[in-house]
Amino acid sequence: MQLGLVGFPQVGKRTLFRLLTGQQLKVEDRREAALGLAKVRDARFDRLVEIYAPRQKTPACLEFVLLPDLDKQTFRNEETLRALEKVDVICHLVRSFEDDTVYHVEGSVNPHRDIQILNEEFQLHDLIFIEKRLERLEKDQNKRRDAQKAAAERELLMRMKEHLDKGYSLRSLFLSETHDRLIASYPFLTRKTVIIILNVGENDLKHQNLIPRMKGRFPEQDFEWITVSAKIEEELSLLDPAERQAFLKELHLDQSALERLTLLCYSTLGLISFFTVGSDEVRAWTNRQGTLAPKAAGVIHSDIERGFIRAEVMKYHDLITLGGEQKVREVGRLMQKGRDYTVEDGDIINFLFNV
Repeated sequence: MQLGLVGFPQVGKRTLFRLLTGQQLKVEDRREAALGLAKVRDARFDRLVEIYAPRQKTPACLEFVLLPDLDKQTFRNEETLRALEKVDVICHLVRSFEDDTVYHVEGSVNPHRDIQILNEEFQLHDLIFIEKRLERLEKDQNKRRDAQKAAAERELLMRMKEHLDKGYSLRSLFLSETHDRLIASYPFLTRKTVIIILNVGENDLKHQNLIPRMKGRFPEQDFEWITVSAKIEEELSLLDPAERQAFLKELHLDQSALERLTLLCYSTLGLISFFTVGSDEVRAWTNRQGTLAPKAAGVIHSDIERGFIRAEVMKYHDLITLGGEQKVREVGRLMQKGRDYTVEDGDIINFLFNV
C-alpha cells in the first residue's frame, strides 16, 4: 500500500521525504516520482527493543511515493495523474510558513487557496472520468448483454456527478457494497483518503487553533489534518536521543511530528502492528485491522498459517505495567487464542504451529 506525497514547488516535500525515508534526492529528480520506505515511529517498538536488547530489530514500514511538483501544467500530465490514481492515500503537503527567501508558485503563502486548488483539480479529474464513462455506456448500450448492470452503473455515475457538482468529494457519498463493486476499478481521486500536512514555522507549532481554523474552512471535506515543521524536524534529526527529548520538551511537544505523521498514515491505511519478541529479534508486523490470528500468522510465513494451532498473546500494556513476561505468566495474563481470535494493535504474539 502506498502513500503519495504531493504539493506545489518549494513547500518542503523533498525535505520531508528525505526525513521520512532517508533518501537524498538530486535537483534533477523534481520531475520524476521517487519511491522510499519510511519506518513507522512507534514508541512501543522502541520500548520492546530496550527490554529485549535483540540482535536484530525490524520496525514496521510505509511506502511513500514522492510525486513531481504540481503546477498548472502537471495537473494535466498523464504520468502524474496515473501515479496519483495508484496510491492508496494522498498526503498533500501545504506551505504554511512565511519565508521571504523562498518563493511560492502562486505568489503568496495561502494554505486555504492551495488546498482548494488541489481539491478542485481532483474533483475535475473525477468529473471528466464520469463524463467519459457515461459516453461509453451510451455508445455501447446496444452491444451490452447485461443491460441491468449498465443501467445501475449509469444511475450511480449520475449520482456521483451530482455530488461532485455540489463541491463535495466522493469520500462523503455513501455507497452500498454492490455499488462499491461496480466502480472498484475506477480511478476516482476524491474517493481516496487525503491527509493535509501543514508545513508550519516553529512559532505555529504552539498554536493549537490552526487545524480547527483550517477545518472550519472546509466543512464539506473530511480531510485528515496534521501540522509538521520540516525545518524543526531536520534540526531534530541531527540531535542524539537525549538532546532530541530536551528540544521537544522545550517546544512543549510529547513526540516529534514525524512520529505522529507515520502513525497517522498507518492508521489511515487501516493498518495495525503486532509484535514478535526475543533476544534474536524484535519485529513489528503490519496487518489489516480485523485480521484473524491464522491470517496474521501468514504475514510471518505461509507455513505458520497453514499449520496454525494457537496463538500465545500478551498485551503490550500488561508487559509494561507488570514488569516482564514472567510476571505476565504468573498473573495469568498470557492468553491462549484460537483461530477465531482477531489480532489487536499492540499484541505481542507467539504462534504455535505444526506442518
